[in-house]
Amino acid sequence: MKPKQSQLELDTDADPAQLGRRLAYAASAAAAEGHLDELRDGAALRPGWARFFGLLGPRGLADAATRAQQIEQQVALNGITHNVYAEQAGVAGVAAGADRPWPLHALPFLIEARDWAAIEAGTIQRASLLQAMLADCYGPQRLLRDGLLPAALVHGHPGYLHTLHGATPAAGTRLHVVGFDLGRGADGRWSVLSQRLQAPSGLGYVLENRLIVSKLFPEPFRELRVQHLALAYRQLIDTLMAQAAPIAEAAGDPAPRLVLLTPGPFNETYFEHTFLARYLGLPLVEGSDLTVRGDRLYLKTVQGLQPVHGLLRRLDDAWCDPLELLAESTLGVPGLLQVIRAQQVVIANALGAGFLESPALHGFMPAIAQALFGEELRLGSLPTWWCGEAAAWHEAQAGFDDSVLRPTHGGADPGGPDEAVIVATLGGVARARLRDRVEARPQAYALQRFLPFSQTPVLEHGRLQPHSAVLRVYAIADGRGGWRVLPGGLTRVATRDAHFVSMQRGGASLDTWVLSEGEVDTWSMLPEKLRPASLAAFRSPVASRTGENLFWAGRYTERTEQLVRLALSIADLLEEDEEVPAGVLDALSALAEDVGLAPPGVPSVALSPRVFERAALAQMRDAQHGTSVAWNLAALARAADAVRERMSAEHGRLVRAMGQDFMASMARLGEGPGTGFANPVLGEALDHLALQLAALTGAQTDRMTRDDGWRLLTVGRLIERLVGQALALRAFFAAPAARGEAAVGHRSGFDLLVALFDSSITYRARYPGREERLALLELLVDDESNPRALACVLRRLRTELAKLPAVAGPTDALLALLPAQGSGRTLEQLGRFDADGGFHVSDEQVVALADRLAAAGERLSDEVGRRYFAHAASELQHVFG
Repeated sequence: MKPKQSQLELDTDADPAQLGRRLAYAASAAAAEGHLDELRDGAALRPGWARFFGLLGPRGLADAATRAQQIEQQVALNGITHNVYAEQAGVAGVAAGADRPWPLHALPFLIEARDWAAIEAGTIQRASLLQAMLADCYGPQRLLRDGLLPAALVHGHPGYLHTLHGATPAAGTRLHVVGFDLGRGADGRWSVLSQRLQAPSGLGYVLENRLIVSKLFPEPFRELRVQHLALAYRQLIDTLMAQAAPIAEAAGDPAPRLVLLTPGPFNETYFEHTFLARYLGLPLVEGSDLTVRGDRLYLKTVQGLQPVHGLLRRLDDAWCDPLELLAESTLGVPGLLQVIRAQQVVIANALGAGFLESPALHGFMPAIAQALFGEELRLGSLPTWWCGEAAAWHEAQAGFDDSVLRPTHGGADPGGPDEAVIVATLGGVARARLRDRVEARPQAYALQRFLPFSQTPVLEHGRLQPHSAVLRVYAIADGRGGWRVLPGGLTRVATRDAHFVSMQRGGASLDTWVLSEGEVDTWSMLPEKLRPASLAAFRSPVASRTGENLFWAGRYTERTEQLVRLALSIADLLEEDEEVPAGVLDALSALAEDVGLAPPGVPSVALSPRVFERAALAQMRDAQHGTSVAWNLAALARAADAVRERMSAEHGRLVRAMGQDFMASMARLGEGPGTGFANPVLGEALDHLALQLAALTGAQTDRMTRDDGWRLLTVGRLIERLVGQALALRAFFAAPAARGEAAVGHRSGFDLLVALFDSSITYRARYPGREERLALLELLVDDESNPRALACVLRRLRTELAKLPAVAGPTDALLALLPAQGSGRTLEQLGRFDADGGFHVSDEQVVALADRLAAAGERLSDEVGRRYFAHAASELQHVFG
């Protein structure tokens, strides 16, 4: 008898599209009971998915592993991350608070045109309603007087900013971007789960998801007529520009300036802030980049203070102004509310909408819609009861065990739950305690009917597994009372707990495809063609914080390179068979202590080489010590991360890899056959790091635009080089360890100093067979063609300093800190002639020169910080690295 054909052994003569659909259905699992299945409708695929897998054909699922790998590679290539700081323990082995790769699955979330039409209409109505509610609550407060909104949910909510009552935002628009989290029930209807009004997150990730996933499935993306996203983003910028234009015009400014305000690199969604800033063409700024003068907002730039007329913020209300809101905030701008009341800046979104995010308001929205618009809500909320109303709490108690308990707002019940609690997941005792807690503080909680979310397919190990999904959609205001809904959104799926769809609980994301029955909008963010006269407006100023981070990125890069070169030189010297003179060892020890390679007070290499090696190795990998290799690599990564919007993805990956590779090698030191600096694992790690640093220096030198930011990076690197090379010169001439050719053992010190200046090849080519200190000084001090020579470093510094903006006075004051020519001393001034006409180098004169130049470098660093980063008028502010 012929064996029965398996489920996957299908007719190879079948139509490829039909075969693709049958294979997909056979490889799928049904949604859990009580959940709508987004993939399957009984014994067949839903129409959108049938077309999708039909277009993929029989290879669709077979290529799943390749597509997943392509996503991982693209996410790593683009440096797409998010921070996980809500977890008590790490997610998938990642420590709490650490960056982790953005989790994105290959299959999109499909929304049919008819479903989207209902979502779009309901979203527009909801956004308009919230806009009207805000205007009323900060104005006539009719909703409160008529009892349509309880005063406790407005005046008692920390998100209602009493200080802004009666203030009208510039241009009158309070909400520019509104986010709604939607869930789909078993009956197929969409419901609003929550509304995000302060600084809705996710717009950057929506774009990244689309850019990656659409390329994985080009034919289905085209044939399913998936709606494009760019026009909604363009409308956001156009609206802000139009509303900011009158402010700029009244002030006599040539054009409105918009910026994107971020909490900074430690925020969970910082990557999308940098991506959005690039995509929208806005400077990415932190609160410390902005300052208030009078009633106006300014951006602190290396070119001076520049007016700001519009602010797209990703910072929650409470943190925006430490003078009037949260006093301990270091993320906001002191005096920002003063500017808002003076209507001198457009803010998206306007401050004060946080109280409308309370889940307790959902039960009041239908009546408010009737009162304000005379309409039923087209997109309903889940049935919700605010327990602060005695009648509502009495009614809700009967369904308490089958509900979701949500705090009215953060901190509403100190010691109580600060997140949603699905009551049915608790044991009997825990439920009773929770009920008692609500009974004691009913105003602190709202009860919402539990909704089993619809489940959408996710590719896992060649199978289509159902996962609970939540969709976040965005409405963008046009400034004239209308709205455009972004045709798509951020879909999140649960991965560990089907009840919680949250990125902070280990969730993942999907691209969201809105299928169209008509023409697809192909508009892109590329604006109209430029004219020569308009080009200058596109040269954005360099924010002071950006300039400062670039300045220190240059210093950290150069400093790490010098530390690595010194460590390699010590390792080479200690491996020599011949005895090394004590003066050379003393010079090395003194230099290592000066630059932080070895801890202060450690016995010198001459006295106790093993103790010195152990101490230097321990410090080299100590990430908490402010001068170690590990600390400088971490500091470089922080500086680069803070200016991620200016760095290429390759630049960022290289910086991250340097620290990761070095620390991984340091952890393996015990595996090598040698000890101390003789350990080959250490040698390999230092050699590898040296190559990476060379690549990074090349990227900084040749792959960045020569604007003021790059110039400050270069100045930082040159200052560090000036100080470091001066310290090396001083150490070897103070010992003294670079004596003339007649000195015993002179060669090791002589050659070592040339190597520390990375000039060995040049010296041997220029002075073959000669080892004279005058030649040494000519190459390391006086030669302006040698990039490591002090005179060359000073010449380049003078050139770059002269091109910096004349903030707080001409750059002549900076140049005056350096010698006017060369190194400041001629070769003749560094020694003396004897009676026979012979020339003798003076150790004292060389040491004095080195001290002057090292001190000049440090003074210059302070002055650059005062002038371009602190914008201090008189008092000197030191910037420590």
